[in-house]
Amino acid sequence: MTCCIPGEEELAEAAAHGTEANDAALLTLSRRLSDGTRQLEFAIPDAHCAACIRSIETALEALPQVEMARVNLSKRRVRVVFDPARGAPSELAPAIGASGYHTYALDPAEDKDGDPVLRELVKALAVAGFAAGNIMLFSVSVWAGANEATRDLFHWISALIALPAIAYSGRVFFRSAWRAMRVGRTNMDVPISIGVTLATALSLFETLNSGQHAYFDASVTLLFFLLIGRTLDHLMRERARSAITNLARLAPRGATRITQEGGRDYVALDEIEPGMLLELRAGDRVPVDAVVESEGASFDYAIVSGETAPVALPAGGAVVAGANTLSGPLLVRATKPAADSFLSRMIALMEAAEGARTKQRRIADRAAAVYAPIVHTIAIGTFLGWGVFTGNWHMALLNAVAVLIITCPCALALAVPIVHVVAAGRLFERGILMKDGAALERAAEVDRVAFDKTGTLTLGHPRVTNLAQVPLEARLIAASLARVSGHPLSRALGEALPDGVPFAGVVSEFRGKGIAAERGDDVFRLGSADFVGKTDAGSSAQSEVWLSRNGLALAVFRFEDEIRPDAVTSIAELKTMGLPLRLLSGDRPEPVRHVAEAVGILDARARLLPENKLELVGEGRTMMVGDGINDAPALRAAHVSMAPASAADIGRAAADFVFTGERLSAVPFVIDTARRAARIVNQNLVIAIGYNAIAVPLAVMGHVTPLIAAIAMSSSSIIVVANAMRLRFGGGEAVLRRPDRTLREAHA
Repeated sequence: MTCCIPGEEELAEAAAHGTEANDAALLTLSRRLSDGTRQLEFAIPDAHCAACIRSIETALEALPQVEMARVNLSKRRVRVVFDPARGAPSELAPAIGASGYHTYALDPAEDKDGDPVLRELVKALAVAGFAAGNIMLFSVSVWAGANEATRDLFHWISALIALPAIAYSGRVFFRSAWRAMRVGRTNMDVPISIGVTLATALSLFETLNSGQHAYFDASVTLLFFLLIGRTLDHLMRERARSAITNLARLAPRGATRITQEGGRDYVALDEIEPGMLLELRAGDRVPVDAVVESEGASFDYAIVSGETAPVALPAGGAVVAGANTLSGPLLVRATKPAADSFLSRMIALMEAAEGARTKQRRIADRAAAVYAPIVHTIAIGTFLGWGVFTGNWHMALLNAVAVLIITCPCALALAVPIVHVVAAGRLFERGILMKDGAALERAAEVDRVAFDKTGTLTLGHPRVTNLAQVPLEARLIAASLARVSGHPLSRALGEALPDGVPFAGVVSEFRGKGIAAERGDDVFRLGSADFVGKTDAGSSAQSEVWLSRNGLALAVFRFEDEIRPDAVTSIAELKTMGLPLRLLSGDRPEPVRHVAEAVGILDARARLLPENKLELVGEGRTMMVGDGINDAPALRAAHVSMAPASAADIGRAAADFVFTGERLSAVPFVIDTARRAARIVNQNLVIAIGYNAIAVPLAVMGHVTPLIAAIAMSSSSIIVVANAMRLRFGGGEAVLRRPDRTLREAHA
């Protein structure tokens, strides 16, 4: 039997039977990670609150094959990392279903038009609004004093309008509540559904018994306002995630491939493999990370650096996915697949910001986890209390319904993650990538900042200044040794000496010191003066790399590196924020002192080994900003860390934030954003908890009708999201460009 990728219904049916075909289909939809595990995403359209997150993640993490499960509440998706060797992927969807949530596996290559959740909400809202308006017309006549026969007729007409409207519009809540209750769980839609159902049942009872009052208008209007709140909440979440959405849209659908025979054919984005030769025309987006094969190539790198000036790249130069081609036609050769491209990594980093389990989010999750039993207990107590002490069971039921509706924990569930989403988008607009919300939380706690020198305070493009004075033999040996190192000075030396060939001998690199090589009876060393055994090196404000053979110096290479253009103003801004600053470098004291004085840092440490940096960043809550391989341990050990995009791969991997431009203002910008985000998170928690502290007693005392409860509950969520959106505007620094400008221009 031929296996194809099934649709939603087929996947659900196959998952229920646990067939081998479904396992194969799910593996096809999954993405293989570098450690051999696989990642799969499931849609969970019924997830709305922290209780949903807790239920889904707990159910998945109980499976032996699942290593990590993270719910993204804004996208209503769950990302699952699993090991297929320890269990079948077909067990994942049933585990989510057993928690009471409808789900289906997502095809990452599928291009879905529009927003199905928003479409359903808008349709339900339109039906509820139309029904509420018409029922209100009949209710006005009843309120005006219609006779008994007319009143009963209008009540029945209202019932005929209300019941189908409630059934259609209320399914947004009823469906989610039923799935949760069916498996013995609860979520925020359970009390809402109970409240709407009770109000409708009470109205129908009054109509059947020719009662004076029926509440069909209140029931439908209640649904109308609940749907307004949920629709606005959905729209504002999508607005908060606009940076991620716009970024994802920058990826082209595919590219033109040049075949080995010289022909041309179109390949989809996910089918592009490393080594493929691609043709790009002016205006095309680079689909994957690649190297330029043509001369005279020019690109708009605003997506990377935030700078609008064109970037000219020579043949052999690296270009990242998302860059806009300004000249063409030209040829590039793919170096990475789409799933591992620059754009994909940025999207993954930004989405991780929402899923992080920070201290503040754990507090909100624990509070939301106990909400359901407390709410139901209060509602039952309200019903019995009013009924027993007043004898008015009708009023007791209405007050209980109001309690059920007004106590929804939506605001509490959104208080933390929505701020992290907005913060991630704001940072991205300035070319800064954040790994997770926990890093943002730590950045707000920073009490000092430490900088590396080369590649951090400087641009990391050192240039050899005395090449003409170095003997040819020494140049050739140095070029061969420099090829094996990723240190910025070694890379600069290799670029200046392109004639180097692989060294025919045993070569070893000593991190933070240099390179040692053996060839025959000779031992060569390339590195610092101390490393090569040069004890009488003179003082120079330039960085130096020495070459020795058998302990005797053959040559010295001197380098100059340009300080980042805004380093002085960025350092001054950090000082105004009350942060002590340090320069930590493995270079000689003279160049370290020169750079420190140029940028305004008083505390400068030189000749530091990686273990020395590691010890120093452990003091206090230090933010470490570095770029090299030798900085990786310090970046990992620091309270929080940053690295430029030009950093070594291991340095970028160890850092919590990566800034893609050349401006050091990213450092104070991150700290300022983190501090503002922390304040807004605290405000949101106060709003969410304060809302319930005020609203619940009022509902218990009978001062809140179900309709007012619906408006109040929806308003609390909207207020929390709107408060988070304030993070996008203002801030204590001179903005280099208008927010959203880069994304809008890039998308255009």
